[in-house]
Amino acid sequence: MKSWQVLLSGLLALLTIGTVGQAVAKTPDGKRKLVLVAGKPSHPPRMHEFNAGTQLMGKCLKDVKDLHVDVVLNGWPKDDATFNGADAVVFYMDGGGRHEVVLENGRRMKLVDEWTKKGVGIGCMHYGVEIVPDQAGVEFKRWIGGHYEHMFSCNPIWEPKFDNFIKHPITSGVGPFQVKDEWYFNMRFVEGFSAAAPAKKDGVEFWPILVAKPSDEIRNGPYVYPKGPYPHIQEAKGREEAMMWAVQRPDGGRGFGFTGGHFHDNWADANYRKVVLNACVWLTGAYVPATGIESTISKDDLEANLDPKQPKK
Repeated sequence: MKSWQVLLSGLLALLTIGTVGQAVAKTPDGKRKLVLVAGKPSHPPRMHEFNAGTQLMGKCLKDVKDLHVDVVLNGWPKDDATFNGADAVVFYMDGGGRHEVVLENGRRMKLVDEWTKKGVGIGCMHYGVEIVPDQAGVEFKRWIGGHYEHMFSCNPIWEPKFDNFIKHPITSGVGPFQVKDEWYFNMRFVEGFSAAAPAKKDGVEFWPILVAKPSDEIRNGPYVYPKGPYPHIQEAKGREEAMMWAVQRPDGGRGFGFTGGHFHDNWADANYRKVVLNACVWLTGAYVPATGIESTISKDDLEANLDPKQPKK
């Protein structure tokens, strides 16, 4: 074989490695496969409604062209085969030391890590962005660019106004919106990544998607837990924070973190809903139209599939 042929073969091999996850993962009918995993019930009614929220997302995405969506309820599926052929997996669930991904003595972590090496996208929502750094900090930074860290990040309930968006498929068709939620901020990002601007490091591209500036009052707390205030949060007054972000990994896969999602009724806001739906579609490598993923929901949709919970006394 001539030298130029060897070089060409090598380049083709590298290109194949970079796209193998997405190339192999398409369903038999050529669609991208998205798996939405809902966590087990927690919190009072209309909060952390992971099962209802995930099914609502699935309903909104069911007619997206070239996309196949599977919904998993109540935590990790009994059969890992559910994930076979997935282009992307989104985890909307409780996190911390009992995050569904870190259970089974690291078996699930290794499985997810193998997916990402094949270019599978990973998305984490609300409490699902929080892990214990010693358990999964390295992996979450690699998969989605950062995570919530207890006592470093904070979780006030507030109403940031999102009205300035970078150009990205996830922001397609998203208009200004402002909703009250438990918007976490001060994430433990990969060094060099922040709300300030898109960045690139070690082949990873980072985009701050939902950015707002907390007031001094918000920085002073109270936070949901622990109530604070934390001096390092107060000292950063005037700084913008990212409540949603996205990454493109050098393995060909993508990742995003979304810190909202505490209050179920926020799904009624069309722009709040659209930015999440756009992110889910983008995560798989499927096309996001310039107007974004359109969806409509009714009051009945919001009431559907809520977990039976006792009101907080």
